[in-house]
Formats: sequence, C-alpha cells, structure tokens
Amino acid sequence: MRPGFVHYIPIVTTLLAVPFAWEIFRRWRAFPERLHLLWWAIGVATYGAGTFTEAWTTLFGWNPVVFRSWYITGALLGGAPLAQGSVYLLLKRTTAHTLTALLVLYVIGAAIAVTLAPIDYAAVEPHRLTGRVFEWGWVRLFSPVVNLYAVIFLIGGAVLSAVRYSADPSTRHRMWANVLIAIGAILPGIGGTATRMGYTEVLYVTELIGLLLIWAGYRISVRPIAPAAAPLTAAR
Repeated sequence: MRPGFVHYIPIVTTLLAVPFAWEIFRRWRAFPERLHLLWWAIGVATYGAGTFTEAWTTLFGWNPVVFRSWYITGALLGGAPLAQGSVYLLLKRTTAHTLTALLVLYVIGAAIAVTLAPIDYAAVEPHRLTGRVFEWGWVRLFSPVVNLYAVIFLIGGAVLSAVRYSADPSTRHRMWANVLIAIGAILPGIGGTATRMGYTEVLYVTELIGLLLIWAGYRISVRPIAPAAAPLTAAR
C-alpha cells in the first residue's frame, strides 16, 4: 500500500506538538511547584514522539524499532502523562506521588513486553502501523488499562473542572477550556479504537484535531481570571 494524503498528517501533528510542549515546559519553569505542568509537558512531548514515529513510517517505511517505539509512545504513553498532570492538579500530592509510582512501574513492565514480543512479519504493511503484527496478542491488553486511566483522570478531570468553573461567570472561560480539553482527549481514544480494528488512518486525523483542541483549551485556561467589578460608589 502506497501512503496517501492522510498518512502525512502525523508530520503536521509532530511539528505542532514541539512548540506546544515547549510552551508548557516554560510555564512549569516559571512555576516549578506546579508539577501538573511538568507532566503535561511530558505528555505533549510523548504525544509528539508517537506521531513522529507515524510520520517516519510514512516517509521511510516500516521499521521494527520505530514500530515498537510507536506502540510505547502512542498506545502506552499517548494519554497517561497528560492524565498524570490532572492527577497532580486534582488530588493530594502524596496520592499523586503514589499513582505516579504505580503508573511508571506498569508502563515499564508493558514496555518490556512490547520490546520482547515477536513480530509476525507476514502481517506487516510497508507504510502502516498496527498492533496486529504482534505474535503475542496479549501484549495489546496493556494499552486498554492505560487508556482507562487516561479516561478517568484526563477526561474525567476535565469534565469535573468544567462543572466547577461553570458556576462562576468570572471563570466561565475555564469551563470552556476544559470542555475543549475533554473533547481533544476523547478523539485520540476513538482513533486508537479504530486502530485496533485495523483503521490506523482514523487515528492520524483524530490525533491532529485532538492536539489542536487541547492546545486551544490550555491557552484559554491560563488566561487570568477577570477581577470582579468594583461596586458603584454612591453619589455625593
């Protein structure tokens, strides 16, 4: 199969992920106590690393090292670091640290399995990435657990924040910011489901749109809250 237009979309996504990750990282450097910013920067960076492997495959063809890197950065780390940022934003610091340790151990174990799993080269397509080429089918069971974690904390956290901010007109913009982030986080998950069904191209489109929505939501969320209007002074 020759690559079509849709196969070049990850190149655009990767180019956009770089300045987005740098923007969040710079904000974390300004506020180093806000660990959620560090995790969000890591999350966008791994997001971009995943789309980079897709772009590489489109340009240069299938490669086992690139494929395994794609599965680790995309299927295992596509949403987890972003979700971990929400964990630090919403939960107690000690709880967040505990969940971080568990998540890191889980991802390391899954990454080892992905690295060691034999590949059915007869199922490989020259410019297409899919987990179906793993001979150990059980390796693909790691990613749904991480995806569920992202749904609970990234999407669920954004929805919860949207509800909280909706009550105050001065923070209404943050409600819409979290709505965009939630939708942006849902889209790659839909693409990932399509990938498991053999439609990798859907993932390429949803990754780009998802990143743009998350970036827009982030930009809106960091806008300062408008000060409350001062009461009118009685006429003298």
